[in-house]
Amino acid sequence: MEVKLFYGSSTGNTEKCAKKIAAELGSLLAEVKDIKKASVEDFDFVDGFILGLSTVDEGLLQEDWRRFWDEIDDVEFDGKTVAIFGLGDQVKYAKWFVDGIGIVADKVTSLGGKVVGEWPTEGYTWEASKGLRGGKFMGLVLDEDNQADQSDARIKAWCAQIRPYFS
Repeated sequence: MEVKLFYGSSTGNTEKCAKKIAAELGSLLAEVKDIKKASVEDFDFVDGFILGLSTVDEGLLQEDWRRFWDEIDDVEFDGKTVAIFGLGDQVKYAKWFVDGIGIVADKVTSLGGKVVGEWPTEGYTWEASKGLRGGKFMGLVLDEDNQADQSDARIKAWCAQIRPYFS
């Protein structure tokens, strides 16, 4: 199975976490690519995806993902397995905490993809999130602003959880 990880990073935090996920998954990943440098063709002939982004301002997708968003409908997600990880600030942006996970998950599923890698809500404090479905987040949640000390353990646990879907 060929799996690619695509991420968008404004401050470097999402890129740093993407590299940690890539290191944890090792040879499982065929490529790690910044969405800023990606095209629809980069998604071709791939069996699964890991998508990483932050939620910025009041519930917006990270700017490189916003630029790619018009093209995302051309990506062939039908029948593909997709895991999502998202960064957010649960203190400063509690009303929009990791909304990006939900926005991307909804798009992927509307295009026929299967989203895996739900993540528990325990250990986080927020007011609202579009990233929730059935009481869980639609992907790994990392808060590098307030809980950076927990990111490595969360990444390790999440990678162990999603690995079987991509093996």
